Amino acid sequence: MRDHVIAVDVGTGSARAGIVDRQGRLLCRREHPIEMRRLGDHIAEYDSEQIWSATCMAVREALAAADLPAERIAALAFDATCSLVLRDTRGEPLALARESGATFDTIAWLDHRASREAAEISATRHPLLAYAGEAISPEMQIPKLMWLKRNRPDLWAISSHFFDLADFMSWRATGSTGRSLCTLTSKWNFLAHEKSGWSPDFLDRIGLGDLLARGGLPQQGVAVGKAVGPLTEKAATELGLDRAVVVAAGMVDAYAGALGVLGSIAEEPQSLEKRIALIGGTSSCLISFAAAPHFGKSLWGPFLDAVFPGQWLVEAGQSATGGLLNHLLRLHAEGGEPTPARHRQVIERVQALRQTEGPDFAARLHILPDFHGNRSPFADPDLTGAIFGLTLDSSFDGLCRIYWRACVAIALALRQILEAMEKSGIRPERLHLTGGHVKNPLLVELYGDVTGRELVIPETDDAVLVGTAMNAAAAGGLYPSLAAAGVGMAASSLTRRPDEAKRPLYERDYRRFLAMQRHRAELDAL
Repeated sequence: MRDHVIAVDVGTGSARAGIVDRQGRLLCRREHPIEMRRLGDHIAEYDSEQIWSATCMAVREALAAADLPAERIAALAFDATCSLVLRDTRGEPLALARESGATFDTIAWLDHRASREAAEISATRHPLLAYAGEAISPEMQIPKLMWLKRNRPDLWAISSHFFDLADFMSWRATGSTGRSLCTLTSKWNFLAHEKSGWSPDFLDRIGLGDLLARGGLPQQGVAVGKAVGPLTEKAATELGLDRAVVVAAGMVDAYAGALGVLGSIAEEPQSLEKRIALIGGTSSCLISFAAAPHFGKSLWGPFLDAVFPGQWLVEAGQSATGGLLNHLLRLHAEGGEPTPARHRQVIERVQALRQTEGPDFAARLHILPDFHGNRSPFADPDLTGAIFGLTLDSSFDGLCRIYWRACVAIALALRQILEAMEKSGIRPERLHLTGGHVKNPLLVELYGDVTGRELVIPETDDAVLVGTAMNAAAAGGLYPSLAAAGVGMAASSLTRRPDEAKRPLYERDYRRFLAMQRHRAELDAL
């Protein structure tokens, strides 16, 4: 009996595979690192074949750990970061660079090489940009492809397939070039609600009139919860599965997390509109759903059918959150490599210092967290961060003070984003948190206390993998629809109410946060 599914999450630094049963229980999980090539602050690349190899190892090891035969697996689904994979007419990697035996053919989601192209696209003020927050981000695929055509015409001339990473994974698994509606609508400026999703006049205007032919892009996408196709014989062998396993349309990783935490109310549209998913990892995404479209500056979307049929998705985000905390550890003399153990040591010391010093702990340190630009609410990839109130303290406790105030700054920025969303008609009453930030008690506390909203935390080891498993379960026929899979596989959750006694403290912090933004703008204008 095929009563289990496999969920694969390709994140910024690793590929993880989980075995999930029909009730949504994550039986086991295995993970393998993936290599990112970094050049300065703007260039970041992957080797897609290395990502596939890491995925195959993770799947085989997870299957062995679960002690399940391949005959028990009904379906497989992938979620991934919105990285861009380049392939030639033979389906082989298009090498942006070769180094140490690796072929780097994938532009990472956080790569900002296309900032100039993004600014040029935004300057067109094309009506389509209303669905991209009025200004397109260099993290989207169209600016990156515009950069590729301009700067690597040699690669453009022999290209045949451009894939979002999740779609590459399903292509590598099935041989199907079908693309997911989830990726097309959210990262490719594809309008699923229009008769023709692509806008030829927009593509012509930015010099990409040949994009569809050059990139092998379809006129229609495959909905989440639907199958792209069965595994090829080669992929089945590499994954340790059989050809009867079907592969679901891929998902953007954050959207898989949103499905994982909001799936339980997928059949209740009115409840769905009152909740928002907060997926916290290297970056953070806030994802909302509504029966009607909501527009606003810096809000990505609205995207129809990006996850739930008939629902418009809106996304806002912070480009560096977990990534910022990692950076601060690497930057400080007492920091070191940002391993989970090192984060725990810092967090435990922060908690001890807060107990000793009370609410005045590190109160004169103030941080703007835009170390990798600002997605929302400013939609400015060139904004920079700032730390105010530094002294000559280079001790471990000094690091802990900076770390704590960076966590406060991340939560203050979240509040500002929520206020921007409210101006566009999105008014969530609760935040549903998932991702790595669940393991950081400082952020868990601050997200509720700083925003004044209830925080809902699912009782599962990994809601992103569970959301991807819901997608697989619907595609594999374990449930009649994606919504039914969401309800049937949802985990129970814990709710944390905000501490009202701390409101005055964070109100003062928020006023200072806004003042620092004004001063930054003044400095930039001089």
